Amino acid sequence: MTLDSSLVGRTFPPTAEHHVTPESIAAFAAAAGGAPAEVAPPTYPIVLAFEAMQTFLDAEQVPLHRIVHGEQRFTYARPIVAGDTLVATLEVARLRQIGGNDIIGTLSTVTDAAGELVCTATATLVHRGEATEEDA
Repeated sequence: MTLDSSLVGRTFPPTAEHHVTPESIAAFAAAAGGAPAEVAPPTYPIVLAFEAMQTFLDAEQVPLHRIVHGEQRFTYARPIVAGDTLVATLEVARLRQIGGNDIIGTLSTVTDAAGELVCTATATLVHRGEATEEDA
């Protein structure tokens, strides 16, 4: 199933609120091979970006096992610290088809409780085309 190009520009519902705690920062840092700190590691927003991506995939009935994560970038307006309450909202920024696969560009905007921008997370996802009898 290829995705319809009308998805470009579509925004999906925001994630549930994510409360950043010293414990969540420490657990993420440990899982990423770093040391605990007061400021969240640079890749911490993937926690929210992944939830936003899953909301998009569920809405479009795209199974996660058909997705290959191609690229991820974070652009910060300010650091993430303990005490922040964050949500992410995903927009489909680009979509093209190559060789039976969808190349999807997403933009997840991470904001705090005041609605202020904290960071943006851009990702490139490859939605693998369905297997055919020739692939078997």
